[in-house]
Amino acid sequence: MSDSTATSETETADENEKVNLKIDVTVTDVGPCKKHVSVKIPHEEVERYENNTVGEVLTEAEVPGFRVGHVPKQLIKKRFKSEIADQVKQKLLIDSLEQLSDDHNLDPISQPNLDLDNISIPESGEMEYEFDIEVRPQFDIPDFEKFKLERPVHEVTDEEVNAYKQRFLAQYGELVDNAGAVEDGDYMTLAIEFLHDGKTLNKSSSELVQVQPTLKFEDAEILEFDKLMEGAAAGDVREADVVVASEAESIELRGETIHVVMTLKEVRQMELPQLDADFMERIDIESEEDLDNQILETLERQMTYQQRQSAREQIREKILESANWDLPEDLVLRQVQNAMRREVLEMQQAGFTQQEIRSRQNDLRSNAVTTTRESLKEHFILDKVADQQNINVDDDDIDTEIMMMAYQQGENPRRFRAQLEKNGMMENLGAQLRERKAIDYILNQVEFVEVDIEPSVDENVEALQLSVCGFQESEEPFPEAEATEAEATEAEG
Repeated sequence: MSDSTATSETETADENEKVNLKIDVTVTDVGPCKKHVSVKIPHEEVERYENNTVGEVLTEAEVPGFRVGHVPKQLIKKRFKSEIADQVKQKLLIDSLEQLSDDHNLDPISQPNLDLDNISIPESGEMEYEFDIEVRPQFDIPDFEKFKLERPVHEVTDEEVNAYKQRFLAQYGELVDNAGAVEDGDYMTLAIEFLHDGKTLNKSSSELVQVQPTLKFEDAEILEFDKLMEGAAAGDVREADVVVASEAESIELRGETIHVVMTLKEVRQMELPQLDADFMERIDIESEEDLDNQILETLERQMTYQQRQSAREQIREKILESANWDLPEDLVLRQVQNAMRREVLEMQQAGFTQQEIRSRQNDLRSNAVTTTRESLKEHFILDKVADQQNINVDDDDIDTEIMMMAYQQGENPRRFRAQLEKNGMMENLGAQLRERKAIDYILNQVEFVEVDIEPSVDENVEALQLSVCGFQESEEPFPEAEATEAEATEAEG
């Protein structure tokens, strides 16, 4: 634990220059990235502020029997005692906090937890107040030129373009009834119930689910889901056990086994749209060749995303080796949603489908605290790099990103921007772009060795925004994934 005590002396200056407060400040370490600050203001300073305030009130106060500006000071003090005390307290707090910020390099990341109701102006003696405040961690930026990283490379194949085209077109497809048994790739409407010790934790009467090898919930997953549903028909019931993720929102259920009961209500197949002139006009594409070229560009952007994520992970590992500072747990918990927002934004920018994004959302929820703790450390380091290199984000950067994300989601840019603003994601977008620029700066400093890889897109996962524990979030941390037209039709039906 370290203490630092400092006193700011009164400065004599001309009448137009503000005179500094004479204050005693004690700053104490009380935890990871947290300081306790104690402030004492001598009574002579309190009297100075009180006299100045009385003078201000005197020029404006209207008291029966006296002309404005000619009311005796003692009467002003008595008649407006409460108002004067409030003004003096407010001015002393504002000025002392401003001076404290100038004189002590606290670099706060949150507002001080001042208890204003317990701060008062004393009749005599010092005015005192104290607070805790979270501050940025102190660390040195590594020498990035010494870093040697692997750069994943991959040449997009025609098969990958075709597979992405099927997923893209499915967003505009139509679900048609299938009277037969379930086959791979079919869509099912399921009634789902989650049970623990015979008690229902959560349930849904209607969930549209595609048959895939893995079905992910927000805090658990069913493996070999396709085999479980194989041969099922409307009216059949399938059951499975899942284990709640170790960092699920429901602390008491972490690691517990939950029984899942799924009743198959109907089976449907996806009919993809015809690639005719009407459809091309609808998606604002001139031809199928043009569509294939744009898909190729999207997959190449996803490769760039994967390269950046791989480099980012390698940089994170190297940086965190020396980042031996801890973070306040309450700060980590508060930032969980922001970390998920930034990840979703990056995937939207890279052109991943909403189903792929939902799958990633559920992965993040399952390991939210650990992932956020690491991401926060990374954020502080990248933020410091951005500060040192004068890296900023302007309106053109944000407009360009919104245009690209809107196209990937098949959305109008204005509507997409409004959606981001409604969900409080514009600030996240700016921060994410600044971090990306910082990463790009670092990547220009390091040495790379190229390694061939396969794309990391998980095409065999179906994800539902449904918690097995029944936890309901107070607010949606990021925009709901847009439903496909098939899903919208299903919901309306």
